[in-house]
Amino acid sequence: MPRAMLEDADGTLALLRDSVAQFAEQHGGARRLRAKRDRGDDLDSALWVEMARAGWTGLLLPEEFDGAGLTMREQAVVSESLGLGLIAEPVAHLAVFSNTLIGDAAASVERQRLAYEIAHGRVIASPAWRDPSTGQPGAPVTADLRGGAFVLNGTKHYVDAARAATDFLVTAATADGALLLSVPAHAAGVSVATRPGIDGAGIAAVTFSGCHVEAARLLSRSKTADALLRKPTLRARLALAAELAGVGCGALEQTVAYTKSRVQFGKPIASFQSIQHRLVEMWIDAELACAAVARAVERLCVVDDREAHLAVLAAKARAGEAALSICRRAVHLHGAMGFTDECDIGLYLKRAINLNAALGQPEQLRLQFIELERAA
Repeated sequence: MPRAMLEDADGTLALLRDSVAQFAEQHGGARRLRAKRDRGDDLDSALWVEMARAGWTGLLLPEEFDGAGLTMREQAVVSESLGLGLIAEPVAHLAVFSNTLIGDAAASVERQRLAYEIAHGRVIASPAWRDPSTGQPGAPVTADLRGGAFVLNGTKHYVDAARAATDFLVTAATADGALLLSVPAHAAGVSVATRPGIDGAGIAAVTFSGCHVEAARLLSRSKTADALLRKPTLRARLALAAELAGVGCGALEQTVAYTKSRVQFGKPIASFQSIQHRLVEMWIDAELACAAVARAVERLCVVDDREAHLAVLAAKARAGEAALSICRRAVHLHGAMGFTDECDIGLYLKRAINLNAALGQPEQLRLQFIELERAA
């Protein structure tokens, strides 16, 4: 079956891929996803601790903080394998976006605390950076320095694992630019409003109303929020692209197995030419998605430049569109049972829809690609 073919001279990526596959098999991705959804949780805390023990929550953090100090090459393998096994925890946001923000922050006691505790699974730092858009309630978060503390007011939308979070990594506007602050999730003046997402994960808006944050929790300053968010967004998009490619490959594997076992007219339906044509089309989509992810990973691991940015945009757009196409056709090939909650294939489709919407739909990313390409 298709996989992202990355340079692996010593075989460590193959071992990592096998390790994640065994983890997913032992912990039952679909079963855990249903249980989390039925409980109304936005994060499976027990599973997250197990992932921390495996070293995945600190994969990109420096070794000085007990992180693995690895690259996006290893992260792509983990993310793809998690998607394949339907381990539906927000790794791209909590273990890629947040860790990149923290890794790029200036040295401080707070940075050290966050990084060390995240690597051990004891802190869940959720990034809160998306300001309200047209039609959404609330105003962008602002920070005013008063008496040695920052006072936050405003709202952030689309915050992942907001109810499970111990800390929020909040971008806030000031008169001089933008700040990144670590805010305790249960601080006075912090309120969380959630609604269920399509795959059961919560979609949250976090509001800060006169929330006082110690100046020691300041992580970064910049002239603009975009400067703080560029690298985390780039890495998280690539992790999402790899996970989407894995979701598509997982749905394809499930469908191939089903068509081999489903018998009509005395034959497995996989022997029918019309079914074979559809499976080949799904395989092509999966192969192209994996190839786009591999190209983006190899480019980004060499140098973070304009070409790497273009490759990541292309990979996320390609993988998102491929995963949706594969999963929709997979549900169709499963027949009426594909629409039931008992059938795992529907969970792959819902996961693909959720991941596809994160950090840009394919249409948005293509427009960004064209704009960046023409800006040269």
